Amino acid sequence: MTGRPVTRLGAVVLTMGNRPAELRALLDSVAKQRGEPVEVVVVGNGSPLPELPDGVRTVELPENLGIPAGRNVGIEAFGPGGSEVDAILFLDDDGFLPNEDTAELVREAFTADPKLGILSFRITDPATGTTQRRHVPRLRASDPMRSSRVTTFLGGASAARTEVFQQVGGLPDEFFYAHEETDLAWRALDAGWLIDYRSDMVLEHPATAPSRHAVYHRMVARNRVWLARRNLPAPLVPLYLGTWILLTVARRPSRQALRAWVGGFKEGWTTPCGPRHTMKWRTVWRLTRLGRPPVI
Repeated sequence: MTGRPVTRLGAVVLTMGNRPAELRALLDSVAKQRGEPVEVVVVGNGSPLPELPDGVRTVELPENLGIPAGRNVGIEAFGPGGSEVDAILFLDDDGFLPNEDTAELVREAFTADPKLGILSFRITDPATGTTQRRHVPRLRASDPMRSSRVTTFLGGASAARTEVFQQVGGLPDEFFYAHEETDLAWRALDAGWLIDYRSDMVLEHPATAPSRHAVYHRMVARNRVWLARRNLPAPLVPLYLGTWILLTVARRPSRQALRAWVGGFKEGWTTPCGPRHTMKWRTVWRLTRLGRPPVI
């Protein structure tokens, strides 16, 4: 962890090629950020890219590798572990930065705290200005205007110091979609980094339901098991997964959704989940003190 100023910012944007107008608006909002220009790479995740502004780096993947693998490709477009820049913004292709000082706030935050590794932005609906509860990455989510230290982050509205990737690795390619941010967050916290939710760093994004994705229930269940298998001390694995079984049943999903969830849960136990990195008990205590013990 270094104390040098964070000045060079990159941005990684994934796209499926189906929102060219929204993508252009996002890129325009990035270009309007004050201070040193933010370098941008747009990754076409299994799709050709539309015409983009001059200076934007591009990567066209022949197939959809999923969100974490696609973002990892974007990181590497800035050199090994993103080494050409000090920090990287991850922005959804249908998002928009309404304020022109967001990049400067990111630079200031990372420069002021050498232990700060990841920033999670506040997501607001452009039509209503509201923030969905699920977009506040903590259990006490009723007040989205309260900034705080947290234990995870929002993948499409965030910034990470590239030193984090160089130390603990990138997002877990295997996950494809769902919980990849928490996997990276736990590894970063275990290495001594901090994560902040900042209400003054805003990304506008239309309010949506996560279940709009056809694979949502299966991926959520499978990756929840993988998250536990990869990161938690053995005694906590049944506690963590048992809690989520109870929460899932309490939410009374439809029969079809429950069937997909059960299938994903089984898949999480029977398929490879990538390398295991057991977090220290000291990290378990840190998570607990931050209000999110790793049993929920």
